Amino acid sequence: MKEIKTLIVDDEWLIRSELKRMLQPLAQVRIVGEASTIAEAASLTEAFHPDLVFLDLQLGDGLGTEFLNRAKQKFALIYITAFECDLTPVKHHPALACLSKPINKEKLYSVMRTLTNGEGVHV
Repeated sequence: MKEIKTLIVDDEWLIRSELKRMLQPLAQVRIVGEASTIAEAASLTEAFHPDLVFLDLQLGDGLGTEFLNRAKQKFALIYITAFECDLTPVKHHPALACLSKPINKEKLYSVMRTLTNGEGVHV
């Protein structure tokens, strides 16, 4: 099974921590970094070339789309948001899923099964 290099981008440390905890049992997931700003996310993406990015739609320093417009690499994308999953502002950046905060563990695992089984997005 291929390792999935994963980056978590959210300005809330508690969400990043909880997401890391939930992903820990998934042997194929390797978290390569966490970012709380657009600049950090862009830098980590360039350094680690993640296969998967969990991206908050609204960061403290701007919208997640600003990061996506700066990212040069391709990766699978899962949006996370504290609001309703309205993907209209990010329609040009297709994602595997949108997860509402607090993140539901069963829904997260379902999305990860879809990703690892090659249904939809391939990493």
